[in-house]
Amino acid sequence: MKQEDVLTDQGFLASELEMAPPNTRETAFFHVIPAPLEATVSYGGGTGRGPAAILAASQQLEVWDGESVPARRGIYTHPAVDCSGEAAKPHMPPPSLERIRDVVADVAACGGFPVLLGGEHTVTYAALAALVARFGRFGVIQFDAHADLRDTYEGTPWSHACVMRRAVADLGLPLIQFGVRALCLEEVEAREQYGVRFHDAAELAAGGIPEIPRDFPERVYLSFDVDGLDPSIMPATGTPVPGGLGWYQALELAQMALRGRAAIGFDVVELAPVPGLHAADFTAARLTYALMGLVERAFVMGRSSCR
Repeated sequence: MKQEDVLTDQGFLASELEMAPPNTRETAFFHVIPAPLEATVSYGGGTGRGPAAILAASQQLEVWDGESVPARRGIYTHPAVDCSGEAAKPHMPPPSLERIRDVVADVAACGGFPVLLGGEHTVTYAALAALVARFGRFGVIQFDAHADLRDTYEGTPWSHACVMRRAVADLGLPLIQFGVRALCLEEVEAREQYGVRFHDAAELAAGGIPEIPRDFPERVYLSFDVDGLDPSIMPATGTPVPGGLGWYQALELAQMALRGRAAIGFDVVELAPVPGLHAADFTAARLTYALMGLVERAFVMGRSSCR
């Protein structure tokens, strides 16, 4: 069986989870939600296979992440959300967004922590909408090569290139962006219009890890498009852009983002697996588990990650 054909019946890190109970729907803290949406990709395709590739690669992870064992909090993997047969329609959100939103809402309602695996970046909107209904206003921290602040793209406001515009304009959420290095004039103007804060890749390359302003909301959601990483370590994505974040730089930024704040969810999106290129799939799985580790350690240190 080819790796891109592996179904999401393999739970995240299932090869090791017998070592780290509890892992049932009722007892696990981390709830992994595969959302293989691919409706508006505009360059390279394949994001619909991303969640399955991450789950398959996660079988090669170790439970010890270098600092702790995030899996001790429990990891439950939900069945993949049905995103089949979805093509972009002008001004109509993909029906799967409602299904994703319902799963995230259910997880949040029972005290779980949603970990959404995309699929194209549009899936993030569904998670944000569910969590706004649950928690009210919170901040979004985006890692990405692109600003995703277009109002419409290729005839639809539900493109992956518009997801952060929907977050700031439609949901009214504060946004900080890290690692952006490709954006259009409309997005430059949108940053000013909606008060988007940003530390683009060129600034970060000059050195230093910026602090998040104190007036940013205490509750935060992390959205990590894998093309935020440099193509030298993440070539398997639809629109790779040179000059991206390094591995340890990205994790240090994420750790800084959580300092003194409470995470309420995160996603890893836009992996487009390349047959035979296992390193990229493993990198995305490792990133997912590393973010779980940051959340788990913040929780242990007294910052509730979901309340």
